Amino acid sequence: MQIKPRQQLLDIWRATARISFQDEKWVPGGRDGSNSISDAEQLLCIMAPATEIPLFRLDQPDTVTDDVLDALRPLGDNLQIPQRLLRILTEYIERYTAEDGTPLFSGGSYFQSYVPGEEISPEQRDLDVVDSFSISVNLMLAIVGFTKIFRQVVTRPKLLEQVELLERMANRRLSAAMAGLLRSFTVNVFTADSSDGQELIRTVNQERRPTHQVVDELREGLRQINARLRDDVTIGSGAAEGSELDNPNRLFECGWSWGVVRDAPKIETTADVGVQRDGVAQNAPYLYFTTVALDAIQALSSERTRLLGLLDTEQARLAQSLQLRFELTRSYWATIATFGSGRWPLEDLPWRATDGREADYYSQLVSGMVLQNMLSARASNANMRRVADVLAELANRGRLTRRSTEPETAIAVHYPGLHFPLEGSESAGGPRLQWTVTDMSPTLFRRTLTLAGMSTDGPTRSSLIDLSDAIWHHLSLRIIRHGDDHGLWDWPAGVFTYVREGVTQVSWYYTKRVVDCLVTAANIINDPPLRSEVLLQIASDLLNEADHLYDRELLNGTTTRGETLRLELQRIGSELSRARSVVRERPGVAVAVAEEVLRKLDRLSAARRADSGMGPQ
Repeated sequence: MQIKPRQQLLDIWRATARISFQDEKWVPGGRDGSNSISDAEQLLCIMAPATEIPLFRLDQPDTVTDDVLDALRPLGDNLQIPQRLLRILTEYIERYTAEDGTPLFSGGSYFQSYVPGEEISPEQRDLDVVDSFSISVNLMLAIVGFTKIFRQVVTRPKLLEQVELLERMANRRLSAAMAGLLRSFTVNVFTADSSDGQELIRTVNQERRPTHQVVDELREGLRQINARLRDDVTIGSGAAEGSELDNPNRLFECGWSWGVVRDAPKIETTADVGVQRDGVAQNAPYLYFTTVALDAIQALSSERTRLLGLLDTEQARLAQSLQLRFELTRSYWATIATFGSGRWPLEDLPWRATDGREADYYSQLVSGMVLQNMLSARASNANMRRVADVLAELANRGRLTRRSTEPETAIAVHYPGLHFPLEGSESAGGPRLQWTVTDMSPTLFRRTLTLAGMSTDGPTRSSLIDLSDAIWHHLSLRIIRHGDDHGLWDWPAGVFTYVREGVTQVSWYYTKRVVDCLVTAANIINDPPLRSEVLLQIASDLLNEADHLYDRELLNGTTTRGETLRLELQRIGSELSRARSVVRERPGVAVAVAEEVLRKLDRLSAARRADSGMGPQ
């Protein structure tokens, strides 16, 4: 792997601290302005590595490394950094909390008018959006984990009060974000002959079989998911569709809308979540918002969340309801994407959604849900190779690994980005809003790294690492090279030279996603290396021979032929024990040690035979 996540993350920290902390104050903002999402993304550029990679931890001042202190020098020394982070994080939560204490999850400046030139009303900018719920889950979990560990080294009463205040505020916002995600879940039910039904059937019918056969098989494949949606989804939105799902002639899709869905019931909870505002979002899933919601829910059930006990009893109850939706949604889209016995719908690029829109970006989003399902289902290497081929083709089609020499439509997903309307937003008074995504490159990079970490097939893993290196090269060309925000992302003109350069301000939306990729890469590097069964067999055979020759030297009295030979044989015994201890986890190391041991034993045997007057054996 050519990427060096430690150095890259330190460079990002250095640039983030330089432009974000000025005159003793944290300065939110960036290319897209300040809002609840962008400001959280800016903070997570610091907090994500600090809470997910041990070498970057900031919650234990005595263990902070010198290179980390150097990167965050504008924030102070090892004692000042966590204290200033307490203040900065508290200010963020206060900024997005209403006067009555209700947490705010508005899209703000990320909302755009679907019709260029039309003015967005203040009420529309204040609409809640799933992206804000999801990013808040990640940031609040990072904050609660940070405070739980930092409080153990705090001795000053006033500082301890600040820690406890931040933890209470973070827990409140976390609970409210979880409630918002529960109210944004949706099940869209439709007939097979509707426009939605016809699009779904066209997607899954890769073998061009009779429609009625495909519909029957699809209903059978989704039967268990259908039953659990009817019987187990009882909290928040999505549950109200149960009667529609009872109809055997209906098809459905599930996931997350762009915000709290219209007529979503309020969550009955003992947690303090503030006022639960009425929803206006379309009662249908959006692939983008579904994937960001799934990523946030995955964080709620992560090993770190469990080990540190970051959720209280009521939050654990809400998380369990979200986990159910996670499993059903992941299983649904994985079933659709891999339906049939021939070519998968996922392999039929680009993915076409039930609303008729199609894009390679959607294929990338669906591939992420397939990977999440593979993590739980222990997929075969053959199926992983099929997904790897899809990712490689997406990289080619998106001009990440192929040269683009003149303007072409494939570049639009990178700049100015893929736009899609937010149905229902116009009911808040104003034009229909749209959402813009430009993160195909870092998202594909992360998918590639994730699949490489999952694969146990050497050639597949190697090709995925090569692909990740190629995508990283593309990303490295998009680093801002000049101006105050140099060292961060995104500058598409750096790789697509014909793209209008535009502004060179940092995009926290994009930079945060690159940080996520680097954290993923660091975790993969920290994982044990891929174990080869071939190497394991070779190592076992070499060790068996080495053990036999070692025992023969002991039997033939090499230890009595001087102190030097005795010590050499002891060292050989220690090396053999070392090789035996690592053979299952690192067979390659065991092979290397065994070969060196065999060479040493051969020299001892030759010396012993020469001393005895015997010729070579």
